[in-house]
Amino acid sequence: MLSITDISIRIAGRLLIDDSTVQIVPGARVGFVGRNGVGKSTLFHAIRGDLPLESGSIALPPRWRVGSLAQEAPDGPESLINVVLKADLERDALLREAETATDPHRIAEIQHRLVDIDAHSAPARAAAILSGLGFSTADQARPCSEFSGGWRMRVALAATLFSAPDLLLLDEPTNYLDLEGTLWLENHLANYPRTVIIISHDRDLLDTSVDQILHLDRGKLTLYKGTYSSFEEQRAMREMLDAKHAKRQADERKRLQAFVDRFKAKASKARQAQSRVKMLERMKPVTALVTQDVREIAFPTPEKMLSPPIIAVDDVSVGYDPKNPVLNRVTLRVDTDDRIALLGSNGNGKSTLVKLLANKLQPFSGKITRAEKLSVGYFAQHQVDELNLDASAYDHIRKLMPDAPETKVRGRTGAIGFSGKAGDTLVRSLSGGEKARLLLGLATFFAPNMIILDEPTNHLDIDSRAALAEAINDFPGAIIMVSHDRYLIESCADQLWVVANQTVTTYDGDLDDYRRMVLSIGDKRSPSRERPREIAGPQQAKSERRTPLKQRIAEAEAEIERITGIIAKIDTALALPDLFTRDPKQAAQLSKARAGAESALRRAEEDWLEASSEFDEAAG
Repeated sequence: MLSITDISIRIAGRLLIDDSTVQIVPGARVGFVGRNGVGKSTLFHAIRGDLPLESGSIALPPRWRVGSLAQEAPDGPESLINVVLKADLERDALLREAETATDPHRIAEIQHRLVDIDAHSAPARAAAILSGLGFSTADQARPCSEFSGGWRMRVALAATLFSAPDLLLLDEPTNYLDLEGTLWLENHLANYPRTVIIISHDRDLLDTSVDQILHLDRGKLTLYKGTYSSFEEQRAMREMLDAKHAKRQADERKRLQAFVDRFKAKASKARQAQSRVKMLERMKPVTALVTQDVREIAFPTPEKMLSPPIIAVDDVSVGYDPKNPVLNRVTLRVDTDDRIALLGSNGNGKSTLVKLLANKLQPFSGKITRAEKLSVGYFAQHQVDELNLDASAYDHIRKLMPDAPETKVRGRTGAIGFSGKAGDTLVRSLSGGEKARLLLGLATFFAPNMIILDEPTNHLDIDSRAALAEAINDFPGAIIMVSHDRYLIESCADQLWVVANQTVTTYDGDLDDYRRMVLSIGDKRSPSRERPREIAGPQQAKSERRTPLKQRIAEAEAEIERITGIIAKIDTALALPDLFTRDPKQAAQLSKARAGAESALRRAEEDWLEASSEFDEAAG
């Protein structure tokens, strides 16, 4: 059990957690919620022992392993599969020791433990996790250094999940995932056999994957049974009851005080008045829960509604290299008030499509027609890097309104959520959610007819996501969104487009249908995981396909050699003439270990044969 007892945590003089107690039982799956900046990540640091407590204690069972997502993405020449496999520290240490051990008794112990922890099935388990997070079989054999930072953070997540700690701490794990990866993670966490605590603002994940909600609000931790939807109902009921209780208490205090004020000077009533003074002193004040209303998000209304279609795409091919287009033969149309969500794994071309629609990419072939005077607002998370860290929200708005009077600039700055002193706060001091709000305000500043939102919910808390959904639904123009947040898609989108297999198709089902489809196809994902690189010709394409296969063959050969060496050592120990009479238990352990090693050898040989066959096919 994780026992958090009377803890207080203070950071830079600010009290984040104040004398709070909570008990989390083994096997619980807990969603950890609260407004941005209240101290959720800080509590994770304290649980890991990285941060001292001002008071109180945090206790874990002595043998529990605590795992959390690494702050830095893995890098280097090692293949993805090996990076993930090495996350199981015990298995990795045992395998390395098995290569050098000579004592028959120790060999038996090592192999027996490897069988107990199911070490020989580890490569298959690691591959399944990587596949669920979007990596094809070929990707898994590629060096970590070939992938971008976002993809390498997925590898870090895969390694954390593979290590299967007794207490798994995940801080916004879906920020690095597409919708498909998020759906897989939801399913994986719902079946996680140990204790997990997830900081998340994703309503669907919190409704699908957890059975308790830990809420941090104004320094207090409260644990609720059930999913996020159940928590919202319980929270609303508690707010209502506390408000009624506070009102009743206020009325009672007023009545008692009135009695004291009226009769304290009368000798005949002095004793009763004094009694009521003591009642007032003993009455612990109840504070009604005050809802901290989130600032609304609003998109300016276009000056003129255009005639449909505002964009018509006919048989278009587009990408970054004419010899290797990302999307082919795309035909579609966008009308004045469409609400379109783009689905499909990262790397399949969603960003390419939105850049085409935003007129940031020109087609290689085909025709694209835009309505006259069409204006497009384009929001993408990478634009955070384009903000001036040493400027304020006011400075960014002033740049767009160079000749406007001070009052108008301040008014527009306040309209996007930065009124008063907040408008003068430097960008470098803003939270991730505040930066996202600023970007949304800048992207839609000139009242566009169509808004493109590429992962707009990253760093937004649950209430801010609800405010964004309201803004989308109130906007009279067209919206195209790419998001891993099912709540946002289900709340706003009336069309689903799937970007896959180098084209775009409409999807007639709903997100539940799509979820079932994604989980059923498992590892049958597109092998493309990066922006297409320039390809000189067919020969280079073949070479790029053979490279990961060659590495996979080499790894399989090394595994075969390693296991063969282990079997030879076991056979040497089993050949001792008096082993079975002197130590029958050790002999039984060695025999069991040999059977496990033979099974692992067969799998390694099958993998070598499969990779060799694919290599020969690619070479042909």
